Amino acid sequence: MASKNYLSGIFGPSPVAPLQSHMKLVDECVSKLVDLFECMSKGDTDGVEEVYQQIATLEQKADDQKHLLREHLPSGLFMPIDRQDLLDSLRVQDLLANRARDIAGIVVGRKLQFPEHASARAIELVRATVKTCHQALKVVNELDELVETGFRGHAVRVVESMLIELDKLESETDRIQVELRTALFEVERDLYAVDVVFMYRIIESIAGIADDAERVGRRFQIMLSK
Repeated sequence: MASKNYLSGIFGPSPVAPLQSHMKLVDECVSKLVDLFECMSKGDTDGVEEVYQQIATLEQKADDQKHLLREHLPSGLFMPIDRQDLLDSLRVQDLLANRARDIAGIVVGRKLQFPEHASARAIELVRATVKTCHQALKVVNELDELVETGFRGHAVRVVESMLIELDKLESETDRIQVELRTALFEVERDLYAVDVVFMYRIIESIAGIADDAERVGRRFQIMLSK
């Protein structure tokens, strides 16, 4: 009972507020990647370590919140959203923060620095990915309105428009990712081979964040179709 009261004290009476609160933490976590890559491009190892700690803290907070929600989310919610849909959305959201921490961990652990030829493009990819995550947060924040209107009317059209924009933003990250891979390929012969492997892994993980942000939107499309 105490745990449930604690949960209510944090999130209030809305059953969707916890999902929104979690996504806000996830968005903050992913956004820190911009600072991480800017510090990395300058060779600021102390700054990279500091941002890594910030990302790790936010990821842990999101993870704690995820576990709290899973443990105390009622089995029968009197609302037009299936409990499993909420849990599935929570799981996808959690992947974004996990990827951000993994990326930061590799950068710190390997003391990586993208070559100058590719560094600016890498920052561009991160910024585009963060925009995609911001858009996913906007979609999640519309869930209250969708619930209040019974998933009908103007609220649905607003979310559908947001989902179209989310798809466009994710497509833009695909374009930048190709350009970054090309830029890295042009100079990889001059780099330490193992570092190159991890650079490509980081690129894949950043793109994965954008993909997962789009998947957050897809979960809402599923809800809208029910």
